[in-house]
Amino acid sequence: MKLKRWTILLLGWLGVTASLRAERPNVVIMIADDAGWGDYSSSGNESVRTPHIDSLARDGVRLDRYFVQPACAPTRAELLTGRCALRSGVGGVSGGNERIDPAEKTIADCFRSAGYATGIFGKWHNGAQWPYVPAARGFEESRCFMHGQGETYYDEVFEDERGTQVKSRGYIDEVSTQNAIEFIRRHRDEPFFCVLPFALPHKPWIVKPKDWARWKDRKIPQDGNRPNQEDKDATRAAMAMLENQDANVGCVLEALDALGLEENTVVIYFSDNGPNEWRWNGAMKGIKGWAEEGGVRSICHVRYPAAFPSGRTVEEITSVLDWLPTLTALAEIPRVGDRPLDGRNILPLLTGEMEGPWPDRNLYCWWHGGASVRTQHYRLGSDGGLYDMRGDPLQTTDIAAQEPERAAGLKRALEAWKSQMPLFQPGYEKPPFGVGYPEFPITRLDASEGIGRGGIPRSGAAPNNSWFDWEHPDREIYWPVEVQTAGRYHVQIDYTCPEEDVGSLIEVSFKTCALTNRLSVAHDPPCIDDDTVPRSRRISGYKEFREWDFGVMDLPAGRDALRIRALEVPGDSVMDVRRITLTLMPR
Repeated sequence: MKLKRWTILLLGWLGVTASLRAERPNVVIMIADDAGWGDYSSSGNESVRTPHIDSLARDGVRLDRYFVQPACAPTRAELLTGRCALRSGVGGVSGGNERIDPAEKTIADCFRSAGYATGIFGKWHNGAQWPYVPAARGFEESRCFMHGQGETYYDEVFEDERGTQVKSRGYIDEVSTQNAIEFIRRHRDEPFFCVLPFALPHKPWIVKPKDWARWKDRKIPQDGNRPNQEDKDATRAAMAMLENQDANVGCVLEALDALGLEENTVVIYFSDNGPNEWRWNGAMKGIKGWAEEGGVRSICHVRYPAAFPSGRTVEEITSVLDWLPTLTALAEIPRVGDRPLDGRNILPLLTGEMEGPWPDRNLYCWWHGGASVRTQHYRLGSDGGLYDMRGDPLQTTDIAAQEPERAAGLKRALEAWKSQMPLFQPGYEKPPFGVGYPEFPITRLDASEGIGRGGIPRSGAAPNNSWFDWEHPDREIYWPVEVQTAGRYHVQIDYTCPEEDVGSLIEVSFKTCALTNRLSVAHDPPCIDDDTVPRSRRISGYKEFREWDFGVMDLPAGRDALRIRALEVPGDSVMDVRRITLTLMPR
């Protein structure tokens, strides 16, 4: 009788445990790329229609004062780590400056360790080599373009969790959305953590023709803060891209509903920085790249029917830093890692179940020398001025003279914060690119990460997705690397070269090892022009590169420069170089 009672109790306990396990919340995080706070109809934009994104605020919680960083990679790093981007080694968007310190643990590590399926589909932009790729940062599945923007917004090449490049078919955000939905369907019977970082509306302005047909002649009634610097066609392109993105958000929401997952799935949507051009963004100072309100304030809508009220607006300041502590607390899973977090658990704000007033905080942002700090009511701007953000979001009136103690206190806090950042310390060196990890044997080194000695020009002023336009034989390209495993490596160079310049003798070298080969096959395709609005000279064009099977060479372990140079150049130029790939061969 006693045994039967214990059996009943045990079965009951197991049933409750299984029920709790089944009810662990799923998480879907969607991130726009270069959309400003003012790019949505929920923010008062009179041109665009974003009903699906807006519905997340209607049916969930709107974080009204939500802050990110002024550029892409730092914001993504803060989402992943819950720590200031500069603290985790991220101080830029290219050249390896976007990589997160491998010692950092991520939100995906937390969810994967707790038994969640983890996946990311779209833009990565926090390191393109092991141990910086998604598979090394807690994501079991991934289909990502690795750098700051796609090569082309049609038929994009994505990299999966094994490092295999897969050419897609279709428009970039639509492909990523379908990849995310397929992941959700595969894992609908287990808890999942899914990140969908969109490509749009990042430049270049490549809009689907059917979307552009609706927008190309549309009047834009609201001007940005600098109307003389606004390109209305660029604004139309951005709005068309966002309406396309809104439709993709709708596809995700529809899939969750069809699978019966809507109630128990947390859906979060925000952008990674301010708008990428001058256009209407409310009365706020700055755009992308500015450490000011307009460069770092984003919309953020959060829907979780199982626990969060609908139609709630949170006016307290919140940050992208807050998601790691908040979501791990919500899911009741342990955090992985023990480095101090900069984010807060904002569950009481989301549920409305606060005990007493919410304590004020300082939110810091930095970009290329400009730094500012935001409190609930004030911003210490990058110009050193103090601004009352309740009545002066454009930051036109410096009130430091009226509030000297407050201004001095925020300046001291900002300097103390800077003193903690590794990137600001004397002697800090960016780590080299790792080559030859047995668990991830392929290493792609893009031109954007290389250095052209002697002034080899790039195809665009912005390094992402650029190539080296290599003409002069007395110049070379190199990458600072550290070979982890001594062994034999297959070498591949992605290049273009016109027929009349074929024949250069090329050398690849590392330490005392060198391999030579002669370029014998011409490949000179034109640049592909899919642009709806012409791109500036800052953004590289796009063309198809040929993969040159350069050969096999032995590499010792250690740190040095991996170099490409020309020993003989019979024509007027050497070649255009997009990347070099090293693959550790099996023993």
